Amino acid sequence: MKKWMRWQDWVTVAAGVVVALSTIWVTPGGLSMLLMIGLGALLVIAGLINLAMPGLDWMEWVHGAIGVLLFISPWAGMYATHMGAAWFSWVCGGVAVIAAAWELLPVRGGSHHDMAHSHG
Repeated sequence: MKKWMRWQDWVTVAAGVVVALSTIWVTPGGLSMLLMIGLGALLVIAGLINLAMPGLDWMEWVHGAIGVLLFISPWAGMYATHMGAAWFSWVCGGVAVIAAAWELLPVRGGSHHDMAHSHG
């Protein structure tokens, strides 16, 4: 696997950037600013680590876990009634979970290494 090439990791980075920066234009409520910036930054970091070191299969689980935390953060952080902040968290968290699941599909059927050598 080549570095900096997996679109799922770029989607994870983009979701993190969007949710972190969305705090600029959405009305804050509860712990929205802290959770959105913090979890968004963690998504960016996790995505960049996986882009730089694509062989770390456990990082897909990290992406998924952060995505789940981001998705539930409007309820846990008491900002579910602040629709702008809540929707950014739900959508970006869902996108991160879907991207992580997409990355994990080949991992479950066999390792990336096994799949690369099965074509021939």
